[in-house]
Amino acid sequence: MTTIERPQTATRIRPGSPYPLGATWDGQGTNFALYSENAAGVELCLFDAEGRETRHRLTEQTAFVWHGYLPEIGPGQRYGYRVYGEYAPKKGLRFNPKVVLLDPYAKALDGTEEFDKGVFGYVAGKDDLVKARKEQRGTPLGIVVDPGFDWRGDRRPNVPFHQSVIYETHVKGLTMTHPLVPDELRGTYAGIACEPILFYLRELGITSIELMPVHQHVDDPFLLDKGLTNYWGYSTLNFFAPDVRYSAEARRGNPAGAVNEFKEMVRALHQSGIEVILDVVYNHTAEGNNMGPTMSFKGIDNPTYYRLVADNPRFYFDYTGTGNSLNVRHPQTLQLIMDSLRYWVTDMHVDGFRFDLASTLARGLHEVDQLSGFFTIIHQDPIISQVKLIAEPWDVGEGGYQVGNFPVNWAEWNGIYRDDMRAFWKGDGGLASEIGYRLTGSSDLYQRDGRKPYASINFVTAHDGFTLRDTVTYEQKHNEANQEGNNDGHNHNITWNCGVEGETEDPEINALRQRQIRNFLATLLLGQGTPMLLGGDEFGRTQGGNNNAYCQDNEISWYDWSSLDEDLLAFTKKVIRLRKAHPGLHRRKFFSGRTIRGENVRDLVWLRFDGSEMGDEDWNNPQTQSMGLFFDGDGLDDVDANGEPVHDDHLLLLLSATHIDLPFVLPDLADCNEWELLLDTSDDTAHGVESANEETTLKARSVKLYRCRRS
Repeated sequence: MTTIERPQTATRIRPGSPYPLGATWDGQGTNFALYSENAAGVELCLFDAEGRETRHRLTEQTAFVWHGYLPEIGPGQRYGYRVYGEYAPKKGLRFNPKVVLLDPYAKALDGTEEFDKGVFGYVAGKDDLVKARKEQRGTPLGIVVDPGFDWRGDRRPNVPFHQSVIYETHVKGLTMTHPLVPDELRGTYAGIACEPILFYLRELGITSIELMPVHQHVDDPFLLDKGLTNYWGYSTLNFFAPDVRYSAEARRGNPAGAVNEFKEMVRALHQSGIEVILDVVYNHTAEGNNMGPTMSFKGIDNPTYYRLVADNPRFYFDYTGTGNSLNVRHPQTLQLIMDSLRYWVTDMHVDGFRFDLASTLARGLHEVDQLSGFFTIIHQDPIISQVKLIAEPWDVGEGGYQVGNFPVNWAEWNGIYRDDMRAFWKGDGGLASEIGYRLTGSSDLYQRDGRKPYASINFVTAHDGFTLRDTVTYEQKHNEANQEGNNDGHNHNITWNCGVEGETEDPEINALRQRQIRNFLATLLLGQGTPMLLGGDEFGRTQGGNNNAYCQDNEISWYDWSSLDEDLLAFTKKVIRLRKAHPGLHRRKFFSGRTIRGENVRDLVWLRFDGSEMGDEDWNNPQTQSMGLFFDGDGLDDVDANGEPVHDDHLLLLLSATHIDLPFVLPDLADCNEWELLLDTSDDTAHGVESANEETTLKARSVKLYRCRRS
């Protein structure tokens, strides 16, 4: 590869502007701006189609931003940086101009990493104190982009949080084997924008699709050596560029086209009334620890972007289990995160974010702090504060488990909900009080600080762990395909295999498993809070017992549309329709227990199977494994968009995790003389009307939902 170095002249490069950071095309030329407060010099490196390099030294520096403007340089131009300074890892400095570095603000990348071309600032295989002397060109380059795009009047769905049904999925996994998606679009943003996928999502009834990471990531060498890849993508290289791995345009040789392809996907989903939420990883990067690669941040300004150990800055604080943690205490790193978030909202039109290991972002010196700069600036931002903000409220550091402790305006993945529901349907006793809280929005976690029931993102399964089918099929993980001796992944799964480990042809066990799946779906979708469905659970997707399929970019993770369970899919659609049809199942406010039409009439009544009201002895009884919930439809204490009071039918939800059938007495409450059966997880065909004060059979391990019919 030929390298051409051209000396700078005043007529070739202009001073430019320190803002905005990144490469900004104005129609006539491009402004380049890079932050580094510790660098001694910066060279902008332009590359042509043959890989020939032209270097331009940036002589202008304003407030630690190195900048310059190049006329006639426009969209499609590939570029990187060489940053000069001291290579002194013991001081936290890792500058090495032999490494071509990626602009942290690059909006598009020209490909993926190539380790054989070099990505290390030190001599690979040696101690990280030994500086590399050979050219390191394995990091993908940035591409100057044209920000223009015809959104064609795109309008955000703006689904209220309490009306949301979230669907967590993977761009590639969702579309890779779908028979109606054209081969050339499978596994891509364009594949999701195909009408067969849009139709499926609309018919399912979800309101918001939560995409696993789409920021450009790195495939770790230890995985590549095994013939595996980082399928999940939680190893971010750049926070602005959509990953070219999921781009049909990139496959056609136009990697910059990934930007508009992503926008077209968002526009198509919006036209179908579906929001786009991104799973974002701002807690760490792909550069790892001191022995990791030097691809961008580490070689541009290591002390600015990373949390270094104070008394030995050669090493990194690691609250994430990935080797490093971003230094959100530094204003520039915080600005980087905020600029990225604003970009995805304003330029890419996404509707919200799920923050991976969000406790790391909230850490002050070490402890998790609600008053951290991250929260403060988010809440003050007029753009980011108006979209959906969802925290994964934990990390691997001390005190990192923070379920229920994030501030107002934040929703949280409710890991306590997951664990309680799994334990309840598994048959564990002593959970009556916990289930009472979980079914009503977890007021014990979210009410005290002014949040609403929808702050609880309820889930039973997510990408990390078993699928729902595997939750009722396996008690032990089966991760042999990951080639880690089955030592990776969670051991505490809180699952029950219904008597046999793995798949079986026993009809009774399979019937029980199907009922258990329906029980999980019913309680998830009919309880208060915001339900999140793991993609594929609605039709019985399995990973063969793998509960950590992060490296399985194959049939283990891809949705097997050929084995779709039509009956289960129909059931899931039915439950989602019921949720949407009844505002009492997605209340905006917590139950108050107040009198609404007279004495002894409350918005929520808990019932024993004999029809009497539950008392303290029932809540404290470890044998209590069944209950009924009466929702008063006149007690919603809410108004619609026109200011009119919201009313609903009176509803009755019965659930039993016991192994025997129960004679459940239907209550005579709020003038309900008859109860119409809407749902029975033990019998999809069940329907009819039953009288109050009479017994109904609640099958072992089942759920029923009734609607009041008043004479």
